[in-house]
Amino acid sequence: MPKKLNQLEATAICGNDISSSCLYVSALAIVYAGQYAWISLLMVAGVLFLFRRIYGEVVGALPLNGGAYNALLNTTKKSTASIAASLTVLSYMATAVISASEAVKYAHSIWPIIPIIPVTIGILLLFMGLVILGIGESSKVAIFIFLFHLLSLTILCSFCIYFFFHNGFEVLLTNFELPIEGSIGMALFFGFSAAMLGISGFESSANYVEEQKKGVFPKTLRNMWIVVSVFNPLIAFLALAIIPMDLVGSNQDALLSYLGETSGGNWLSFLVSVDAALVLSGAVLTSFVGVGGLMERMALDRILPRFLLKKNKSNSSYPIYILFFVLCTSILFVTGGDLAKLAGVYTIAFLTVMALFGIGNLLLKINRKRLPRPERANWISVFVAIAAVVAAIVGNVILNPPYLAIFIEYLIPTLFVVFFMFYHNYILRGILSLIDYISPDKSQVWAKINKATKRELAKIRGQQFVFFTNHDNVETLNKVMQYVKRNEPTHKIKIVAVLDDGHSVATNLKSDIEVLDRAYPDIRIEFVEEPGVFGPEKIQELSRRWKIPTNFMFIGAPGEDFQYAIQELGEVRLII
Repeated sequence: MPKKLNQLEATAICGNDISSSCLYVSALAIVYAGQYAWISLLMVAGVLFLFRRIYGEVVGALPLNGGAYNALLNTTKKSTASIAASLTVLSYMATAVISASEAVKYAHSIWPIIPIIPVTIGILLLFMGLVILGIGESSKVAIFIFLFHLLSLTILCSFCIYFFFHNGFEVLLTNFELPIEGSIGMALFFGFSAAMLGISGFESSANYVEEQKKGVFPKTLRNMWIVVSVFNPLIAFLALAIIPMDLVGSNQDALLSYLGETSGGNWLSFLVSVDAALVLSGAVLTSFVGVGGLMERMALDRILPRFLLKKNKSNSSYPIYILFFVLCTSILFVTGGDLAKLAGVYTIAFLTVMALFGIGNLLLKINRKRLPRPERANWISVFVAIAAVVAAIVGNVILNPPYLAIFIEYLIPTLFVVFFMFYHNYILRGILSLIDYISPDKSQVWAKINKATKRELAKIRGQQFVFFTNHDNVETLNKVMQYVKRNEPTHKIKIVAVLDDGHSVATNLKSDIEVLDRAYPDIRIEFVEEPGVFGPEKIQELSRRWKIPTNFMFIGAPGEDFQYAIQELGEVRLII
């Protein structure tokens, strides 16, 4: 059984991404909010506090890899969940490329001999190799980077605080007396919008929750929140306390290095630059680990090709990581190293994923009321959190209008690939109709294409699905059939009642299934009475016996008295 991640390992993987935000978000907030930047960053910390409960409720109820995709897959349509998955993959691609490139640029500032694009590709290749070796191995690297980063930030803040008290309050008072453009409210709004980029990485832990030990996930959320809530506002305040405002703007790209040079000298500036290069590289690892858990789940659900599920001896889905590396490298070449375009993709994609996760929480409350969960976010906090993220999206579009157009340019081909797989069945049927129209007599070439298309179509539609029940009525079973018809291209479904000794199915169940069989003539319904006890062992036994993957098995949402946690059932999907 693969090794599960402990609290430090799991926090380090996602923490490198979110904690690296202090390298750019404090300067961004100051540019837009001026002397009120630290307040904007505290507002972001408040929103993130609300999302702790939102993520805790959803992932606590559905502790499976996939993040927003998993939340929506188990509460609404598969096509809606596919959109969330596409946005998350886009966000990870942009994060990986931007982080790798910025890491190399920091290293380049220390050693100008370093070539930026080749070394950026080298960093992407390095972390691809680490995750292929296994998540346990990559977590060791993540821990070193994370702890070194926290130590570096602590040293930097300590020197800045000493410098501030030693040299007096003059710079701080001068900065606070400067006039701002527009109102304080607008300054806080635009500062908040820009600063929301500082919570990127918070969503990552949900994408590899199955690799974490029991009880670790909520602790990763808490730890990330503490790091962001302490360091981001503090660094913005200290920058305003010891550096004149005009110098903040001119040193925006490497503000923390400049803070180090001002408060401690060249050695501290060097330390911060080395730390920046390392932690931004660590954010690349976060992207690889997060996208691995997500794309594996998508491939299991036939939203991505199943060849991506091939594993090596380390139980790592290596084709996913190779594909992700190729995509990131291609983006790097397409942009020519100019990553301003990717910033737009990254901004809108990431914030949209956060909003969709909030929506997933609402749908969980509405559609899966009976599902047990360790904690609950109240309705008002969920609405406030979603509204805050939507406001941040609007603010970023106002600040950078071209971002929206660039985001759409990248989103359309991504959605095309995903929806090609999702509607594969209809596309193949369309090809058969086109062949009949073009070549009704089926010449040799067209006959081969026709045969291959029919074979692929039969393979897709021949996949059998399972729904477990023993007491559902015809209305509930009809909802199951409607879900299957809308979301899965299949002609076969087993309705299975697992019966312990002395138990029998509801008297009307067989007649209800006969009614459904007539109502859905294009789907063959097979009713099976299976002796035994319903649980993880029985599910795995039936999966092996029938050669049906567990992610093609469905159940209704269990109640509080259900003795198993959802993750113990494998990839079984909740559909009613």
